[in-house]
Amino acid sequence: MKDKYLLGIIGFGGMAGHHYTQLSKGNTKVSIKGVFDINPARLEAAKKKGLVAYSSKEELLNDPEIDIVLVSTTNEVHAELAIEAMECGKHVICEKPVTPTAEELLLVMEAAKKYNKVFTVDQNRRTNKDFVLMKKTVESGVIGKPYVIESRVEGSRGMPSGWRTIKALGGGMMLDWGVHLIDQLMYMFDEKVTSVYCTKNSLQYPEVDDNFRMVMIFANGVEARVEVATNNYITHPRWYVLGENGTLQIDDWNCDGKVVRCIDKEDKWAEEIVYTKAGPTKTMAPRNPNSVETITLSEPLDVEDNLDPVYRQMVDAIEGKAELTIKPEQALRVIKVMQAAMQSWEKNEVIKTDI
Repeated sequence: MKDKYLLGIIGFGGMAGHHYTQLSKGNTKVSIKGVFDINPARLEAAKKKGLVAYSSKEELLNDPEIDIVLVSTTNEVHAELAIEAMECGKHVICEKPVTPTAEELLLVMEAAKKYNKVFTVDQNRRTNKDFVLMKKTVESGVIGKPYVIESRVEGSRGMPSGWRTIKALGGGMMLDWGVHLIDQLMYMFDEKVTSVYCTKNSLQYPEVDDNFRMVMIFANGVEARVEVATNNYITHPRWYVLGENGTLQIDDWNCDGKVVRCIDKEDKWAEEIVYTKAGPTKTMAPRNPNSVETITLSEPLDVEDNLDPVYRQMVDAIEGKAELTIKPEQALRVIKVMQAAMQSWEKNEVIKTDI
C-alpha cells in the first residue's frame, strides 16, 4: 500500500484533461506525474500544468515511479497500449470504449492475468445522477415491474470533426456515447441480452454513424430502447420507463422528472363512448384523475458524480481491499452488444444473442 499512486497518461486530449482536473482536487490516492502525447502542443500544455512531459511512451512506461497508466488515446490503439503498459509492470485504466472489438479486449484481459495487474475501464456514467435516480426509483417498485426502458441522448449540432468522424480511429456515436448508455442498462440488469436490433444514419460523415436507434431485449423480458442522435431540434426525455403500475419520466441531466403511478385500475369501463378531439374512443379515453398519483422527482444529493469513484475502486483492487466494481468482463459484454448492433444495421435484421 502507498500513500499516493502516481499516474502517467498516454494521450493528453480532452478526456485526459477531465481526469487531470478531477484528480488535481486530491480526493483520491492517485496523483498525476506526467503525460505523453504525439502532439507537441499537448506536451507543452502539460508542462504549463507542472507535469512531466515524456519524450516517448517508452520513457513514460519505463519510469519506475509510475504505478498506473491511463490510456486516453483514440480507440484503435487502446489494446496495444494497455498490453504494453502491463508488460512494463503498470496497472491500467482505459478510456471508453475500452476496445473497438471483443477480440481485442480478450487479449487485454489475458495480459492482465499474465502480468497480475489491475485493469479497469472509465465507465464513469454509472454514477450520473439522472441514471442513479432512474435506477433507484425503478428498483423501489413504485411503478411495478418495468417492461420498457427508453434511454436517449440527443443534440442538434451534428457531430464534432476529428477522430469521431473516422471509422479506423473508432469513430461514430455507437462507440462514443452508445457505450455509456448500454453499460448503464447492463449494469442495472444482470440478465443476458437475448436479441439486438439497430438502425443508423450517417447524415454528416459517410464513414460512421452520427445517429443510431437500438432495441435490446433482456432475458427477464425488459425491452431497452437506446438512441443517440445529433440532429434532433426537439428532444425526447432522457429516460422514459414503463412499469406495470406506472410510468417514470426524467427530462434531462438536471433530473427534472416525475412518476405517475396507478392507485385505481379502473377495471369498470363506462358504457358511454368518450368523445375526444380525435373522435369517439373508449380505449384511449382520459383516465379519472383520482385514479393516479403524481410523484415529483428531483436530483439526488447523495451521489458522487465524478471520476473519484472510478479511481477509488481501482486503488481498492490494487491494495486487495475489494474487487473492481468496473470489471473488464462487464465491458466485454457491452462491446459484444455493440458489435451485434453493428451487425444488425449492416444486415438489417434482428441479431439473436446470448450475451
